Amino acid sequence: MQKRWVVKPKNDVKRINKLRDELGVSSIIAELLLNRDISTFEQAKLFFRPSLEHLHDPFLMKDMEQAISRIERAIGNKEKILIYGDYDVDGTTAVSVMYSFFRDFHTGMEYYIPDRYKEGYGISTQGIDYAAENGFTLIIALDCGIKAIEKVEYAKSKGIDFIIGDHHLPGDRLPDAVAVLDPKRQDCPYPYKELSGCGISFKIIQAFIQKNGMDIQLAYQYLDLVAVSIASDIVPITGENRILCHFGLKKLNTNPNCGLQALINLSSNKTGQFSVGDIVFQIGPRINAAGRIEHAKDAVKLLISKSLQEAADYSTTVDDQNNLRKDFDLRITEEALELIDNNEILKTRKSTVLFKKDWHKGVIGIVASRLTEKYYRPTIILTQTNGHIAGSARSVLGFDLYEALSACSDLLDQYGGHKYAAGLTMPLENVPAFQEKFELVVSNSIKPEMLQQEVLLETSIKLQDIDAKFHRLLRQFEPFGPENEAPIFLTEGLVGTGYIVGSNHIKVSVKQDDSPVFDCIGFGLAEHIDHINAGKKIDICYTIEENHWRGKKNLQLNIKAIRY
Repeated sequence: MQKRWVVKPKNDVKRINKLRDELGVSSIIAELLLNRDISTFEQAKLFFRPSLEHLHDPFLMKDMEQAISRIERAIGNKEKILIYGDYDVDGTTAVSVMYSFFRDFHTGMEYYIPDRYKEGYGISTQGIDYAAENGFTLIIALDCGIKAIEKVEYAKSKGIDFIIGDHHLPGDRLPDAVAVLDPKRQDCPYPYKELSGCGISFKIIQAFIQKNGMDIQLAYQYLDLVAVSIASDIVPITGENRILCHFGLKKLNTNPNCGLQALINLSSNKTGQFSVGDIVFQIGPRINAAGRIEHAKDAVKLLISKSLQEAADYSTTVDDQNNLRKDFDLRITEEALELIDNNEILKTRKSTVLFKKDWHKGVIGIVASRLTEKYYRPTIILTQTNGHIAGSARSVLGFDLYEALSACSDLLDQYGGHKYAAGLTMPLENVPAFQEKFELVVSNSIKPEMLQQEVLLETSIKLQDIDAKFHRLLRQFEPFGPENEAPIFLTEGLVGTGYIVGSNHIKVSVKQDDSPVFDCIGFGLAEHIDHINAGKKIDICYTIEENHWRGKKNLQLNIKAIRY
């Protein structure tokens, strides 16, 4: 699919020159900083030199005082505390951080992760019943609970208090809990609104340490788990998240949590430092696989392990689950692609809605993402589970998926999510009608440009601009992620030669006029190789990365798209 190239609006030349001169950097670096709303020396200093001293006071968060007081009372009275969390990476890391911290000085501590298939997302009646039957009087819910109004009332009827630590958008009403910690509360003055669920867990520990005069290093030992949550939950890597992720990656690469070290040992092909991308593609999927295939408590057992030997045993279990997840993922993706390829009507639609009753519920979200990437249109994958139809939906840039599902709500039992990802359930008999109605809604509302993938380019540069100093400064923009993406550059008028590697990838060497020759990798770009080898000029958009191979390092351009 031909991608649409969009260059960010050019900054005012006077602003670029002013920042360039203040910082003593190139105009390109100054422009990259302005693109990230960094326009002063002081802002640039904070950006390039993150410091844990710049983390916000946790007591700025609404209800933090009440939360810490209730936890202290529970510990003082030897009450049983249940740490409750979601079954994804963010939820399991949040639970692992809090459980690991408090277990050293409070024996009445346990954790609870709901079963994805039997209980579903969020606070469950089964979880509250478990707490009541086993004498727990306080539940601390992490990465979930902000809309659990009825469940918190149910818990109160059984003599159980709740502390909610969530980062999702609240509804019109808040649960009647002892404390509701969520920076997205309208009445919460906390300066940074985009913490992960594990980030909220970290702030609770930070507050407890601060109030009780403890060593703050006791909190910092969990920064690697916080970084894993930030990367895996795809929250913005800005402000406080950027500080947490920066230092979390340092810990991950020097002295990681035993469970994370065991997962790193399984990634034996990795050389160099682990990055946000490595977490997203290597660590995160393994942790997530536990909840997708069996039960997410396996992931928590791994992450709270006290020794590498103990962690190694659990990591093998989690890795086996991930391999099974990959098998399901591959099979279902192939079946889904085949359904589309063999149906002319499905090929030409503006949406994809596919159903097969035996598809594994734990991977339909991944399959929806893969199909969205290939066909670039709103996609829903449906399967049958526990007598009803469950679906996972993914969208394309600019199209509001939640709004489209709302227009089809008469055919659905439940739906929830946000603009770009959602879940839904419906009766089996409604599937054909839903497929038609969703297509109609999408066709009537989606703009043609939304159906063409966009590549957002930072700026146009020449190959001569790329040298060791430029790359060294570019590395200081890391960690990359949402709202601080790795810069994609445009360079025009290149000539090169190359060859195909694997089934659909290319290795290319390019130069521009009298520039040095640069090695490039292009994933999924094999269709361009004949044009490149014909000696004709090309334009490329790319990121700049460091390639490690057989103990050697060199700069490499990772090509995202090619045009003639």
